[in-house]
Amino acid sequence: MCGPHPRRRRYYQIREFQMASSADELESEDPDDEIELDDPAPHQPNQDATAAAAAMPERLFNINEADADTKKRTLEQLSINEEDAWWNQVPLNNLDLSSNALTHISPKIENLLTLTVLQLHDNALVELPPQIGKLEKLVRLNLSHNKLKELPPDLYSLPELRHLNISHNEFEELNPDISNLHMLEFLDAGNNNINSLPGGIGFLVRLTALLLANNHIKELPPDIVYMRSLQKLDLMKNDLVALPEDMGLLRKLQFLYVQHNDIKELPNFEGNEMLSELHASNNYIDHVPKELCENLPHLKILDLRDNKITQLPDEVCLLRNLNRLDITNNSISVLPVTLSTLAHLISLQVDGNPIKTIRRDILQCGTARILKTLHDRAQAKERADGGAEDLPCSSSAAGSQLSMQQQQQLPANMTDKYKLRHTRTLAVNLEGLTDVPTHVFELASEEKVHVVDFARNHLSTLPKGLQHMSDLVTELVLSHNVINNVPPFISQFTRITFLNLSNNLIKDLPPEFGLLNTLRELNIANNRFEALPNALYELQGLEILIASDNQIKAINVAGLQNLPRLSTLDLRNNNIEYVPPTLGNLTNITHLELVGNPFRQPRHQILMKGTDSIMSYLRDRIPT
Repeated sequence: MCGPHPRRRRYYQIREFQMASSADELESEDPDDEIELDDPAPHQPNQDATAAAAAMPERLFNINEADADTKKRTLEQLSINEEDAWWNQVPLNNLDLSSNALTHISPKIENLLTLTVLQLHDNALVELPPQIGKLEKLVRLNLSHNKLKELPPDLYSLPELRHLNISHNEFEELNPDISNLHMLEFLDAGNNNINSLPGGIGFLVRLTALLLANNHIKELPPDIVYMRSLQKLDLMKNDLVALPEDMGLLRKLQFLYVQHNDIKELPNFEGNEMLSELHASNNYIDHVPKELCENLPHLKILDLRDNKITQLPDEVCLLRNLNRLDITNNSISVLPVTLSTLAHLISLQVDGNPIKTIRRDILQCGTARILKTLHDRAQAKERADGGAEDLPCSSSAAGSQLSMQQQQQLPANMTDKYKLRHTRTLAVNLEGLTDVPTHVFELASEEKVHVVDFARNHLSTLPKGLQHMSDLVTELVLSHNVINNVPPFISQFTRITFLNLSNNLIKDLPPEFGLLNTLRELNIANNRFEALPNALYELQGLEILIASDNQIKAINVAGLQNLPRLSTLDLRNNNIEYVPPTLGNLTNITHLELVGNPFRQPRHQILMKGTDSIMSYLRDRIPT
């Protein structure tokens, strides 16, 4: 005897007919907001409801109730297609009314009490009914690209709302009651006419992303720094003249966008150790604070183009993780030689500056040539001065660099205890090291160092002394060495979240590697892997995997399915000849890179459209 038929998930979707001719086109542009279809045939519209609409059909408001015709059907009739029986339906929870010509929403919306997602973007709405405040289960609400000037007060009482998008409307201010949305995690109010933010907005302590680009905001309220969960703050193209001095209270902030404002001075960002990207181009900044360089050890992108900066401090070398520095169109005449110590700097943009100390032909050769020139000058000056000049990151300053005669062994005094204690970082780059004495790691362990960086040396394996820090290290960078094997003791690193082994000679990883349960980001690009090691498929916490520029021949979808948190997969420039269609089912992957492989499908045009297009293409080719 067969068991009961599973209850059908129900969605309701009304999209502009001329813009939605296939199931693919009916999906929302935002992958997080996709409306699922209940096993539709390929390229067939959703059988529940798809129609051109300028007004909401009345039947919609009673969709959770069985209609009279359904109730009159006999048991025999319903048994023919039991999945359509009214008792096997579940309440509507996802409603998409986007891209229509709606000018109003019926008050009967209050009947849809089970809604968790409501998409109303790209309409012509000028107001919302207060009854929308009765949708107490609503989690996501998208009202972007309408003509709204205000929201009904009742909306601010929604107890479960986590995602609110009101961008591209006509708001001139945010209602102070927005602070009552205690569960809110994402707020996009960009592209409006907002002049100021209300006091009390700091009560949104769960907010992780606050997007306010393209408004007319002149200053930020003091309590904005109380958003202790904030990771992304976008204030580009406003009228800001300054940032709060206590920005450091936003300790989880990772991305800050303040380009195209009227800012004259940057704060020192003390406390913003997690900041990864700082975009401050097109302002009136005239200098870079030394303290800023000391306080941002994890900064990867610093964009200061089109400002009034006259010089960079020598302390810029303390931005040891910097990948990209853009100082285009400033008034800088001299580049500090300490820039040459930035081991991870791959893009240095200096056009539009009156630099006279480096020949123009060298500047035109790009980043590598500029850094080499600065490095040669730094060494020549150190030899001429007998190492007397006390520059940050120089050998005389902290012992973290070696002289030419000391490249094979680190001196006992190479580490400055105060510096180790202050930065919690042990970094030695560009020194040709073949090994590191154990006592160096013992000292670093005593000072509670948790970041270790030995990039751009000549290490052939992980130094044995590193085991003394196995319970401390959270970030380990060993890129650009000649490492050909990773020892099993790597499994002892119980707190590691970031590991960079790129640009080495590694062919495989030990089985013990799979025990790194805390690892979130792994970079093994530019090695000699012919396949992703089996140990990787045991890393349950892995979110980012960069394996480009290897010799990988196949994609193991079954293995990747064991990585539930994997969101970024970079397999560029390998030897992959076939992309399994089932890869498209891994919906947790939101960023996929496959260019530079010899496969014929998907074609280059599909790859260039981005991850959503690639995954959709693959899913359409899964055999049924």
